[in-house]
Amino acid sequence: MGTFKCQQSESYFCVNYISFFRNCVTHSKKKDSSLYRENHFTPDPPDAENVYKFITMTRTRKAITLIMMFAAVILLLASGGCKKSDTPARKTTYNLKVKDVLGVSGTVTFTETSSSVTTIDIALTGAPSGTHPAILCANSAVESDDIVATLNPVDATGKSSTDLTTMSYTQLIAYDGHVNVLKSSSELNVILAQGDIGGNVLTTTNKTYTLQTIGVYGVSGTALFEKRVNGNTLVTISLTGTIAGDAYPATVNMTSIATVGGGPVALSLSNVDGTTGKSFTNIRKLNSGIAITYDGWLLYDGYINIYQASIGLNSIICQGDIGKH
Repeated sequence: MGTFKCQQSESYFCVNYISFFRNCVTHSKKKDSSLYRENHFTPDPPDAENVYKFITMTRTRKAITLIMMFAAVILLLASGGCKKSDTPARKTTYNLKVKDVLGVSGTVTFTETSSSVTTIDIALTGAPSGTHPAILCANSAVESDDIVATLNPVDATGKSSTDLTTMSYTQLIAYDGHVNVLKSSSELNVILAQGDIGGNVLTTTNKTYTLQTIGVYGVSGTALFEKRVNGNTLVTISLTGTIAGDAYPATVNMTSIATVGGGPVALSLSNVDGTTGKSFTNIRKLNSGIAITYDGWLLYDGYINIYQASIGLNSIICQGDIGKH
């Protein structure tokens, strides 16, 4: 007989039904033996034939009952009352976006293979020929790449599969991390595609603030605050009018732009790239070490300054109020 894995509610029924069947067989044997001893030797001689018929009928009825019980158990097993678990494996898929090589994108899927094993599958489209190293890193994609696990490289078909045992599925889908797929082992600084995972995934909650030009510099844009699943904030600054090759420092200052003399710097943001006009900063805390969430920024009393480094940090070329203003 095959080995079955009973579902919890059905397992109790299966085990007790089989146990009841066995007990009935044992009980039947004992009762028949006892009945035979009582009725075969004690009756008066004229009743012996009736006793024999009685015993025969009793045995026949018990045999039929046992056969019916056995058939019921077989039908129960055949109908799936005791069956292998068909609960689907838990899985979560994250997007991998283009980074340094145009046209490359894909997905990374985490599947709970067992309580101690999570299978990580990467699928890329538009990747150049050859194999491409893949890594699981701590922090968000806009921060440092602190490698926590080296994954199997993406092959020529654009696929990669790795069984990870150092972190559980539950840990991974809440992890403060991201996945990078690199161009080659000799070009590890070139990222084909990357994507945030776990707690770093962006929600649909966001707020955009306007950054207005100052003087004759002609630089303006927006500051987009986006909420992550873990409550942290991704700030994306997008500017127009910047000069390719230049870097533009950015800060969050306390109070508002109407404050005479300006407020002190509360947070240093990543420099805006003059070529792309973009800056990306993941925020967990202020420069002082005080933690701040996305919801905290909505109530913050502050503003953003953009500077032109080639002129000097005192040269504010663009700014805008944020938070409660």
